Amino acid sequence: MQTVEANMKQKVQELWGKRPLIISGPCSAETEEQLVQTAQQLAATGKVDMLRAGIWKPRTKPGLFEGIGAKGLPWLQHAKKLTGLPTAVEVATAKQVEDALTFDVDVLWVGARTTVNPFSVQEVADALRGVDIPVLIKNPINPDLELWTGAVERIARAGIQRIGLIHRGFSSYGNSEYRNAPMWHLAIEMKRRNPNMIIINDPSHICGKRDNLLETAQRAIDLDFDGLMIESHIDPDQAWSDAKQQVTPTRLKEMLDAIIWRKEDVASESYHEALEKLRQQINHLDDELMQILSHRMKVAERIGQYKKDNNITILQTNRWNEILDRVVKQGENLGLSNEFITKYFDAVHMESINHQKKVLDS
Repeated sequence: MQTVEANMKQKVQELWGKRPLIISGPCSAETEEQLVQTAQQLAATGKVDMLRAGIWKPRTKPGLFEGIGAKGLPWLQHAKKLTGLPTAVEVATAKQVEDALTFDVDVLWVGARTTVNPFSVQEVADALRGVDIPVLIKNPINPDLELWTGAVERIARAGIQRIGLIHRGFSSYGNSEYRNAPMWHLAIEMKRRNPNMIIINDPSHICGKRDNLLETAQRAIDLDFDGLMIESHIDPDQAWSDAKQQVTPTRLKEMLDAIIWRKEDVASESYHEALEKLRQQINHLDDELMQILSHRMKVAERIGQYKKDNNITILQTNRWNEILDRVVKQGENLGLSNEFITKYFDAVHMESINHQKKVLDS
């Protein structure tokens, strides 16, 4: 038995360096038959590296299915034995960590509802002290990189060496396209802060429906994510939780076959020479932008001085609306999206306000 587990640990260690790393399985373990059949069909695709299953399910409202509980862990263990797939589950308490380790779960992940609570993360971290197991950490529900970073630091301080990130999107008011808005810039920033840490994309929880899973997964791969976690079920429409976002193992294989798997680099001298020339152009343009923005702020300070001399408020709503209308129309003609123009000029406007405020306060 020890040899089997040692071999599995070695396999997980090798998979940790595999690109892309594909993790799949049902949102929830419902019955042993459902879990085992799903695992066998996923293994048969030849595309899946690890089997995931929800054993404990933190739900938004009471009365919803909250997971089968620890009695599902032997099912997961059985599925691993039959398929050879390492297993991964979400844990939120010390007891769940203990139970998962007792049944030889190979990878643990900290869910979004746990990441948002430092007390809960610390409880999980304390339970992991002295344990050699990979841990994945999902982003918190709300768009807060410091909470995400804090969770990583707590798990790292417990002595865990192999830590990875899962980007599952963020809750945002008024969002209708996604279940959880991807907010790609936040995931990119987290990747920038942790360049040696793997980051997995979870399109299932971002999309909330299976229709746009492929598009979201492709974008993640285009952005150099290290893998995907996609929920799969033998009969998705009858799933006890998150039925709309799960796909059959057959459909999962079709999706993975359809993805264009990008490389981070290629050994081509001509490619690198061409890219370097274009990057130098970007650098020069960025330098010009910085100079122009600096000059714009100096003009804003002069405006601030006139406002101070005449006791005028900094914010002039009509003038701001006039600027936005003009630049959005101009941006459309230049091939720039309304979303980008609005965000960019919002940032410029706030910086201008800050410069004028300093003048008024001086």
